Amino acid sequence: MTETTPGVLGSLTGATALVTGATALVTGGARGIGRAIALRLAETGSRVAVVDRDLEAAAKVGERLTADSVEAELRERSGDALTIEGDLTQPPVAVSAVDAVLERWGRLDVLVTAAGGAITDYRASRASELTDDDLRLLWDVNVRATVNCCRPAVSAMARAGAGSIVTIGSGTALGPREGGYLSGYGASKAAVLQYTRYLATEVGPYGVRVNCVAPGVIRTARVVTESAVSGIVSDAAAAAIPLRRQGEAADVATAVWFLASPLSGYITGQVLPVNGGAVMH
Repeated sequence: MTETTPGVLGSLTGATALVTGATALVTGGARGIGRAIALRLAETGSRVAVVDRDLEAAAKVGERLTADSVEAELRERSGDALTIEGDLTQPPVAVSAVDAVLERWGRLDVLVTAAGGAITDYRASRASELTDDDLRLLWDVNVRATVNCCRPAVSAMARAGAGSIVTIGSGTALGPREGGYLSGYGASKAAVLQYTRYLATEVGPYGVRVNCVAPGVIRTARVVTESAVSGIVSDAAAAAIPLRRQGEAADVATAVWFLASPLSGYITGQVLPVNGGAVMH
């Protein structure tokens, strides 16, 4: 079981004032990395909206909430929160989510596109075996969902003259896994990386920053469970990493928080690997 608590997320002394009063929209925020990001932003003072195709997803993958729901967790940390259920591969859902944030709080300061993942069969994910159906699904959940959310967010942020977008890539986009596994996932996340750079180039003049966090193997409840097939999580794999451990969701959450906050005010168009040195980029 994986439990995310304020202790696990850690404490950032003096950092709360940097983001207090900001508003954030986190996609895929009902479980795993997305949930950790949403909680990190909330505990550092942001009002957070989460949009996910299944708001009960945490319990289904073995995560234990610290309150009755993800929305309640967020409210405990920042005093206000919003949760929205919907499929972000459908453009109207993304538009509605951004509109809901603007209606609720009057502004959108941060967008984090954590929705997506390596959701096809690992055993059939090598480059020579990738099917049309799997490639289409991975492109939809990783690329189209990201683009669908960035379009309305950029519009709102450009009008305000400020904003930070953080996309979520993957270490598989920086270098292939041994044996060519996760090829479709890596290719879709590589598209997210390059889209991030293009978007940053376009919207920088409007005061909007766009960066990408590329996690390595992160020990979420789902990844640990699926490792029975993939073997991704193991002591041997951890020993091969320069920092001698595989990542936790909190590691990614802190990196996203940095890119979302004013601390990174002169950083845009960059990819920040969070992988303990597994891939040097």
